[in-house]
Amino acid sequence: MSVSKAAGYTARIEPVMENCIFAHRFWILAGFVVATLFLGLRAMDLRLDASYTKMIPTNHPYIVNYLQHQDDLAGLGNALRVTVSTREGDIFNAHFLARLREIQDELFYIPGVERAWIQSIWAPTVRWTEVTEDGFIGGQVIPEDYDGSAASLDTVRDNLGKSGQIGTLVANDFRSALIYVPLQNTAPESGEPLNYRNLSELLEERIRDKYQDDGIHIRITGFAKLTGDLIEGASIVMLFFMGACVVVFILLLLYSRCLRNSALVLLCALVAVVWQLGLLSLFGIGLDPYSMLVPFLVFAIAVSHGVQLVGSIITDASRGVDRMTASRNSFRTLFYPALTALMSDGIGFVTLVVIDIEVIKGVAYAASIGVATIALTNLALLPVLSSFLGVSKRGIDYHKRMEVGRHPFAHYLAHFTQARYALLAIGASLLLVGWAAYQAQSLQVGDLDEGAPELRPDSRYNLDQKFLTENYSTSTDVFVVMAKTPADGCTSFEALTKLDRLHWEMSNLPGVQAVSSLSGEAQRVIVGMNEGNLRWLGLSRDPAVLNASISRAPEGLFNRDCSLSPVLIYLNDHKAETLNSVVAAVQDFSDRHNSEGVRFLMAAGNAGIEAATNDVIKHAQIVMLVLVYAVVLVCLLTFRSLKAVICIMLPLMMTSLLAQALMALLGFGVKVATLPVISLGVGIGVDYGIYIYARLKERLDAGESLEDAYYAALKASGRAVAFTAITLAICVGSWAFSPIKFQADMGVLLAFMFLWNMLGALLLLPALAWLIGGRRKAVGRWLSVQA
Repeated sequence: MSVSKAAGYTARIEPVMENCIFAHRFWILAGFVVATLFLGLRAMDLRLDASYTKMIPTNHPYIVNYLQHQDDLAGLGNALRVTVSTREGDIFNAHFLARLREIQDELFYIPGVERAWIQSIWAPTVRWTEVTEDGFIGGQVIPEDYDGSAASLDTVRDNLGKSGQIGTLVANDFRSALIYVPLQNTAPESGEPLNYRNLSELLEERIRDKYQDDGIHIRITGFAKLTGDLIEGASIVMLFFMGACVVVFILLLLYSRCLRNSALVLLCALVAVVWQLGLLSLFGIGLDPYSMLVPFLVFAIAVSHGVQLVGSIITDASRGVDRMTASRNSFRTLFYPALTALMSDGIGFVTLVVIDIEVIKGVAYAASIGVATIALTNLALLPVLSSFLGVSKRGIDYHKRMEVGRHPFAHYLAHFTQARYALLAIGASLLLVGWAAYQAQSLQVGDLDEGAPELRPDSRYNLDQKFLTENYSTSTDVFVVMAKTPADGCTSFEALTKLDRLHWEMSNLPGVQAVSSLSGEAQRVIVGMNEGNLRWLGLSRDPAVLNASISRAPEGLFNRDCSLSPVLIYLNDHKAETLNSVVAAVQDFSDRHNSEGVRFLMAAGNAGIEAATNDVIKHAQIVMLVLVYAVVLVCLLTFRSLKAVICIMLPLMMTSLLAQALMALLGFGVKVATLPVISLGVGIGVDYGIYIYARLKERLDAGESLEDAYYAALKASGRAVAFTAITLAICVGSWAFSPIKFQADMGVLLAFMFLWNMLGALLLLPALAWLIGGRRKAVGRWLSVQA
């Protein structure tokens, strides 16, 4: 009896699909060859895409505010910091300053640089100011008549001391200087999103390789360089992919002892990946550092389903069935379980679109397209090829030997349909769930590590970032609050007073290093206008004095029509706890002080964008998990039984909770890199329960007892489930050695979920079947589908 009949279907679609595929198998095979060649060529045109706006939640209120005022906040968004340090002595020598100027000039002509906002001690906008008895005097830090002589170097040293740039553009120990390089979001020549891979390569070629030598060391940090390094490091995925192909093939050969069928599973999985990549290129969807891992997962899913189909074909072949009939029987028997499992996979992936971040949506699109290709290759190409090639004699003989006597693996696990073992499995599961629920309470949203958590602490980028943090006073983590006023209103006493209050409250908030605002600059100028007497440190009510006080404020602290004034809050780090504290404090302040004259808007700066991203993930993760478990509906429609849904879904939910506990235990925050793993793990893990339950149903409907039915289900599908879970766990577990930390984190979590989903399907599913069946003799009636 077919599984689909047991599920209450008329099964009319199966003969139609079966006859359509096998009656035209030559044409189908030819179509697959042509399509694979075409999509393979398109896959070669697939581009790596990693734009700045794809990484941020563009519809979040913070980002809407930032993008609305982006032109007025030039230099406070996406930027590079190029640190040039001397290996010996300090920066006050002619050779170093000449090299610094050359590097700045080189950066000026790199495509995508916001040239008007580049800052270094060579920039004409970086000036020193001094209060004298005659008033303010000042000039460029490096004057126009600088000639590299000892006297001019002394002048530079004096000017720098009066510029306020020590700790900002020059290191506290005077052994390095920084060039701040704001970037555009689009390439000016083409209007396309800035290509961070090309930009990173240009920075290496035209800056680091060209100017770094025995006397000069160059360090480069910033979102664009981080993304470029991620793309460069993620290319190692190809090595892992090739290694996985070898490992999977060897394990398939050990599992089936049939060379041709092992090659078939691997071939069809690779065809699915080629189709996926070709379709992505055809639809104009690129890969980014996060979605680059999706083809690997598609390969893993294809292998998982292929093993089930090949296992069924080998079983029929060992019973003397010819290769065409064996392929037809396997297609007919596994059509609905495979379709249900693939639909569940697809739902798990599609739910990622609820997270309003383009890079995560890209993962959803790529994975969904991959599942669609698997449905074609595994349900059409694999059985057609098998109908031509059949099973080798060695594979048949090995399977016959495995069928003789009671299989120890299946025999032991079948005990979990008995009261003693079932209660033990359920009790242990309840204890694990209790522990996981307690441990998961400490799971946080956002980054929990310093530096760039996407890379390992000893990576070149994080070492560069660490140098910057240790040698400069001004943090690279900047949270920007925008004070919005009517035109020409930023100099009003009301606006400056409220800015001053925000400045004070933020300066005294734990986790804040420093604050820069227009009110602070205005007060310093007022002191300077009064011979430097600190008793004048404050804001005047005289509009003329206030207007004069901001005339010397640095660029960027107010816009051209004086309707926007950013408050720059420099943070110790961008950890979730720090960002949450700042957001709460600013929100409380704005609730108390917003008025028609001045409104405080969040947020810009890299820390502000990070806070918005965390907020989106925090609110989306619950919705995503709820939607992920919409696979309940798929199982319900397929098996027409609430009992079936309980048996399949409860182990899956336990694994999700355990994965969250593991994340909290290992110090993984819920962020862009880790959140998709939960969805991907659920989508793939549900396959195990569906295949085992489908076989169990088939035997129960034939009138067998629960224990005998489960034993037969294990022999038919359980061995394949255990094999695929262990194989895939080994493959993704190898990611732990990747230089990309988020890839390593994903590998650990996916390996954990693969194994625990397998254990849940093999141990907890039969225990739940026993519990639901109670002491009734007719357990099958409890689990069978009612017509």
